[in-house]
Amino acid sequence: MTIKVLLVDDERLIRAGLAAIIDAEEDLAVVGEASDGSEVPGAVSRLRPDVVLMDVRMPELDGIQATRHLLSTMPEPPRIIVVTTFENDEYVYDALKAGAHGFLLKRTRPEEILQAIRMVVHGDTLLFPAAIRALAAEHGASRGGGPGGARWHVRLTERESDVLRLMAKGRSNAEIAAELYVSPQTVKTHVGNVLAKLQARDRTQAVIFAYETGFISPG
Repeated sequence: MTIKVLLVDDERLIRAGLAAIIDAEEDLAVVGEASDGSEVPGAVSRLRPDVVLMDVRMPELDGIQATRHLLSTMPEPPRIIVVTTFENDEYVYDALKAGAHGFLLKRTRPEEILQAIRMVVHGDTLLFPAAIRALAAEHGASRGGGPGGARWHVRLTERESDVLRLMAKGRSNAEIAAELYVSPQTVKTHVGNVLAKLQARDRTQAVIFAYETGFISPG
């Protein structure tokens, strides 16, 4: 199966560089490009990409708004990876809250970009614990709410709380299972319960929720 990628960036050279990296792979193909977030809905509807590499800062419609629009209006939206110049960027934080599946820096090595695309297609999120912790400490402390602005009123079981804390450390389901001495299937069930109770789209949103509400301290 060829993974179809849409590139969204207002800098032509960035798009050309990404296209060269991606099109050199047998299992990946760039199916289209866009220079602004306003072009994304039409391009996605027409090209049906599996993954969108989305710049967060664009002149008309930024990557946050474009991400939010895609995920709220499309029944089967593509996976979205936001691309940024600065790691500790409030735009990145807001894009992750909006539902982006992870982020990459524009200086990321080519092999890591390719790995990220393949990861999100297979259902994983690009959860970088140190980066999420830094973003939460910088931008989330004063917000006091998780996805949708909800306060921390969710009742997690003790085991679900343990799972959420380990998710925040970037542990995989297999690693959580080994640390808690339970089966991977049990962890998968707990993760699903945590996401449902927090009304989080994925692990990244759940972790951001936990930091913003003080359930986990960024420090």
